[in-house]
Amino acid sequence: MSLTLDAQQRLVVWIAALASFVAFLDGTVVNVALPAISRELGGGLTTQQWTVDAYLITLSALILLAGSASDAFGRILVMRIGLIGFGIASIAIAAAPDPLFLIIARAAQGAAGAFLVPSSLALITSTIRGPLQGKAIGLWTALTTSAMVAGPLIGGLFVDLLSWRFVFLINVIPIAITLWLLTRLQAHDVRNPGTRIDWLGGAMCTFGLGAAVFALIEQPNLGWAAPGIWIPLVAGILLFGAFLVRQQTTSTPILPLSLFKIRNFWTGNVATFFVYGALSLNGFVVAVYLQQGAGLPATLAGLASIPTTILMILLSSRMGALAGKWGPRLFMTIGPILMGIGALLLLTVNEQFDYWTQVLPSMIVFGLGLATTVSPLTAAILGSVDSGRSGIASAVNNAVARVAGLLVIAMLAAIVGGSLDLAGFHRAAIVTAVMMAVGGLISYAGIRNGTPQPDAPSSAESTVK
Repeated sequence: MSLTLDAQQRLVVWIAALASFVAFLDGTVVNVALPAISRELGGGLTTQQWTVDAYLITLSALILLAGSASDAFGRILVMRIGLIGFGIASIAIAAAPDPLFLIIARAAQGAAGAFLVPSSLALITSTIRGPLQGKAIGLWTALTTSAMVAGPLIGGLFVDLLSWRFVFLINVIPIAITLWLLTRLQAHDVRNPGTRIDWLGGAMCTFGLGAAVFALIEQPNLGWAAPGIWIPLVAGILLFGAFLVRQQTTSTPILPLSLFKIRNFWTGNVATFFVYGALSLNGFVVAVYLQQGAGLPATLAGLASIPTTILMILLSSRMGALAGKWGPRLFMTIGPILMGIGALLLLTVNEQFDYWTQVLPSMIVFGLGLATTVSPLTAAILGSVDSGRSGIASAVNNAVARVAGLLVIAMLAAIVGGSLDLAGFHRAAIVTAVMMAVGGLISYAGIRNGTPQPDAPSSAESTVK
């Protein structure tokens, strides 16, 4: 069987990658702009946390609804809606006059982003099966994860040379390109108009997460005893618990708990929680500390991640192909442990800052681990379900990743000890390493190679693991 993607398959990968690129880029490009945003609009660390988490709350909560909508109404339609909404919200953020307007616009942007990620990856998994799927997901991973690590560089250039506001306006370009490429795609949406979507469950998930995260972020300012903290926290936990109960009883769940009976699916998602929580923590503290602590301009702080980006671009596709051949378990075990070692290397950062000896080794090791992990992780999770559920499976996995980042950033003050100084930076590095190690050990204990894709028509067309 040929392992070469044809023209339409390559177009599918590019469309999926560009659509996801927009959401992932914006999720990370903002990190390097946070100091400039708080200087201009005010609010300090709280504004910085809410700028990140307002986006993640709606992205992580609504991505489940979007996954169901993708399976019901078609990936292409849902993707178009997400692209247009994301572009409008990006323009609103660039025009924000104060922190409140910015945070509301970021929440709207996250809602639009929720419609991009599951529909884009589901477009790949529903049209490309067998060994080629690992290769396609590898290419998708190289482009989208590179957005996550290249974001700080792009953000730094705009912050230093123009304004932090241009960090968000840049989204218009890939959005326009993706909308044009969609017109060249020969594939058509497969829709199921009879499908019902659990809108009430989506609202419960959104407000439950939102209330709990509000309490975690504002707690350092008001204290746990304040009614404005413990009431939203308890209400959020209860509401999210009620959401999980509803998913067991409703006939149209947006979070099908039955998926978690599949070993590679639930194990991969638990590993995802720890790995992506650690990724979010590392990306935030490195981008902010290199500016506020080490005194680097935004561009140089962004350039710090370039070695990781290069390794992702060079290795992700290859790792995806190897995982399709040998199985994902080894890669999902070694990769996070390598990233944990890379995080520990940041403990060499001291008051006499030197990028080449204190940060560069960490970026190289971290990049090797990231390239080794992400594509096999994605392939293991989505390869464990049939193509008809690929939209919701992708949505669940992405929701887990975003919720992990959401909670870690919400607890940032507790992790760094209240201030992102050198000691706080070191504490964050240790927490990152521990979370990565846990993710690797979970993968080693739980992931199984040789699990066939449920709807594979023959062994010749199923992924070799």
